[in-house]
Amino acid sequence: MRLVCLADTHLYEHELPPLPYGDALVHAGDLLRRGTLDELARAAAWLKEQPHRHKIVVAGNHDRCFQQTPAEARALLGDDVVYLRDEAATIDGVRFWGSPWQPEFGGWAFNLPRGAALVERWAQIPAGVDVLITHGPPRGFGDGTRSGRAGCEALLEALARVRPALHLFGHIHEGGGLWRHDEMVLANVTTWECERGPTVISYDPRARQVTPIDVPPARPSGAWS
Repeated sequence: MRLVCLADTHLYEHELPPLPYGDALVHAGDLLRRGTLDELARAAAWLKEQPHRHKIVVAGNHDRCFQQTPAEARALLGDDVVYLRDEAATIDGVRFWGSPWQPEFGGWAFNLPRGAALVERWAQIPAGVDVLITHGPPRGFGDGTRSGRAGCEALLEALARVRPALHLFGHIHEGGGLWRHDEMVLANVTTWECERGPTVISYDPRARQVTPIDVPPARPSGAWS
């Protein structure tokens, strides 16, 4: 399965060049800016235009409507988009799990305090996941900001238990990149408001083999997402 991976498009998606070929389009959150249903209608129309056979979305901290009016938000995405909020989906033999939560920041959506609340969320991730999609990063990978590391310690600990073949996330615009860690591949697939291109990754579920196809360079340091 070839995955075309994005995050943090923030309604700038029309500034991207045509997306590359892939079996699945994965968006790791922050489709929106203010997080309204009107904004989501625009982003959903763009998603529907994309030719990828499968489309998988988790929400991000800017995607408020998915937390405030979840039924209406899911309906706007439509039946051809798989939306994951602490849940699984198996697509062409690949087991996905998606979750929108991240350590608390300001008054944005899907925030939880560090510690027990996040440990409880990550405890829901089952064993046997091939591709884990979260909006925020684990501690130490693609999480550096001018104020220090923003990643989640509890998520890093959960990775050691779940051991997905591939972990996709975004949230930290300046943290784009891909890393190999303890036989897992971790990738911050941020587009930095569409100034950075999509990350393309091939995954063979039979061998649990992850092959990076196109990993754009990180953008220079900038503001928190």
